[in-house]
Amino acid sequence: MTITDAQAKRAAEMTAANTPAKDLKDPAARLGAIRRSDSLTGDLVGPATYLAEQSAHLAGLTFDGFTARRVSPTVGAEISGVDLRAELAQSVIDELARALSEYKVLFFRDQPITSAQHVAFAKRFGDLEIHPFIPPNPDLPELVRFEKSAEVAGYENSWHHDVTWREIPSKAAVLHAIHVPEVGGDTLFADMTAAYDGLDDEMKELLEGLDAEHDFMRAFSGQVKPGQEQEMRERFPLVVHPVVTTHPVTGRKCLYVNRNFTSRIIGMDPEESDRLLMFLCRQAFFPEHQVRMAWKRDSVAMWDNMAVQHYASSDYWPEIRIMERASIIGTRPSR
Repeated sequence: MTITDAQAKRAAEMTAANTPAKDLKDPAARLGAIRRSDSLTGDLVGPATYLAEQSAHLAGLTFDGFTARRVSPTVGAEISGVDLRAELAQSVIDELARALSEYKVLFFRDQPITSAQHVAFAKRFGDLEIHPFIPPNPDLPELVRFEKSAEVAGYENSWHHDVTWREIPSKAAVLHAIHVPEVGGDTLFADMTAAYDGLDDEMKELLEGLDAEHDFMRAFSGQVKPGQEQEMRERFPLVVHPVVTTHPVTGRKCLYVNRNFTSRIIGMDPEESDRLLMFLCRQAFFPEHQVRMAWKRDSVAMWDNMAVQHYASSDYWPEIRIMERASIIGTRPSR
């Protein structure tokens, strides 16, 4: 078979096109460790250098009563060496509370707790709230029960803090997996302290002193029967919390607005408020701020409800997913 001049030329062109230039460097070598705005979307790309200090801090933590293994740079740790069915020593509870404030989310595997043991464990950290809009465990009203199936689909796939429409929202929650799909139904958590840290100084200055309104009707209006609107509004009036809160234990600042319950920023016209809320809520979207829990039966997650938002992936329909959650009453958010 004779190779034509055209074929030989084409082969040479392909070889040249697939031969790297000499003395190549990584394209990032000229950019430095600075986040930059993407020319198409405006989203920031590049190294999240603001995570480094907190990551180094968490890497140095140790505990006497259990082992904590980090699962992302700034948010999430898997805890081993603790049996949640047992009546844990107060020293272990105190260390778990410290670990929760530091890692923001704690994951426990292979914890076949009963509903009563679930409540007993959560109560070690404070009084438990009763949720007025989500069905409870039939025997223990302190547990809300998320029972999903082909008939009851999942609608929790939106980034949010829990119950920010309360004057005193929950400070933490303990979620137990009772029945989960073979795959799917993961819960994602976003570090809202890292989200705040990633803002530029101009945005932080803008947010200083701003307050936002939170309204249960944004998510639970369908749970209010006709004629009960005034009664429920009297029970749960509109509340105002700072856009940026200060964590009561760590002293770190957290973004505290979310898509489910925050209705507006006080003192801004509606369009300006909507634009700012959209920008702030998007800070939960970045994978650099996130950790993901792939559930197995009898896994437990405990999270700091001020420091993180969460998102339940609704990718398992029509399979069954049953979870129970206890929520621990906190304190009023403040600057």
